Amino acid sequence: MSDREYDLVLFGASGFVGKLVARRLAEARTDLRIALAGRSESRLTAVRDELGVHWPVVVADSGDPAALADLARSTRVVLSTVGPYARHGLPLVLACARAGTSYADLTGEALFVRESIDLADGLARDSGARIVHACGFDSVPSDLGVQVLAEQVAADDAGELTAVLLLVVAAKGGFSGGTVDSLRGQVDAVRADPALARRLADPYLLSPDREAEPDLGPQPDTFLTHRLDDGTWTAPFVMAPFNTRIVRRSNALLGHAYGRGLRYAEAVRTGRSPLSPLIAGGVAIGSAAAALGLRTPLVRPLLDRLLPDPGQGPSEKAQREGSFRLELRAATTSGRRYVGAVAAAGDPGYAATSVMLAQAGLSLAQDDLPERAGVLTPAVAMGEALADRLRAAGFTLSAQALD
Repeated sequence: MSDREYDLVLFGASGFVGKLVARRLAEARTDLRIALAGRSESRLTAVRDELGVHWPVVVADSGDPAALADLARSTRVVLSTVGPYARHGLPLVLACARAGTSYADLTGEALFVRESIDLADGLARDSGARIVHACGFDSVPSDLGVQVLAEQVAADDAGELTAVLLLVVAAKGGFSGGTVDSLRGQVDAVRADPALARRLADPYLLSPDREAEPDLGPQPDTFLTHRLDDGTWTAPFVMAPFNTRIVRRSNALLGHAYGRGLRYAEAVRTGRSPLSPLIAGGVAIGSAAAALGLRTPLVRPLLDRLLPDPGQGPSEKAQREGSFRLELRAATTSGRRYVGAVAAAGDPGYAATSVMLAQAGLSLAQDDLPERAGVLTPAVAMGEALADRLRAAGFTLSAQALD
């Protein structure tokens, strides 16, 4: 048993997503010493009472470095749902990195993760902390999906991965207000400093050693439609520019175990029917229009009124009725082809994401994990342990050879 006061603290527990994660932790019926943290003692107490648990509440503000340092020193693991992380997240990351406290969040903000790597990776390596970003729908399915594929290829002695395309086959659920606010923040950052756009375009933005990465030519994340060799039409996937960089970081941190020449991409599958190219075109136009609108001063106020605000989310019924299914198509150096699947019931942005973050926290607190520290990814920090937990929670994570 640790000499720290808590085993796991959920920071932001009274927010919309925080409440969902707290519920998942309560449903786990674990013996871990868990506490709920945030700015308001009364709101935290209300969450605790609604869950029917006896967890302590800890008052701490993301703008109070001293309180965050005390929080980090009091526990072995911190889960944070307080975003946008570029605005609120770095002080807690640094506090955990200095204290040797493991940390996990839900960020989909590439510039924030890059800043975390630059400022916290060395501290975390020295202290033994595991700092694990992207522990929700962005980017656990992508990260673990590719890892499961690579492990199956290795087990079959089929060489290494050369290309993986993740296709969003189905996704029923709404956009998170926090995700939208994170996108707004990144757009504003690029507008203030146009040089950041060039950094975001780098496929190896999050790699630990940019100079050590292979030169595979252009690997763009575009707003264009595409027709695959089998006649399947695809459209852009809004989170591909983030997820792809998390997967590439995992590959690099693991010594390019997936394949040094791996090309990885993500898209939305619209099918092979006569209407499929029209649907793909509609998705592409919508994505491009939304991105342009967030950058256009005359349109931005209208979008801000239409898009959900932070703290907003769908009803419990909508969360239950949501789901997602991803298909991964892979080629290898041996010529053998593989297919993988990642799927779960529950709205991907809320219900399924809350399961992923809760299980990541329980894994960091309880599982026998690889001896790695620093700013990591879900696959590198937890890997098979997290995959097994998610399978036990009803997720599909699979891979098999096609030939």
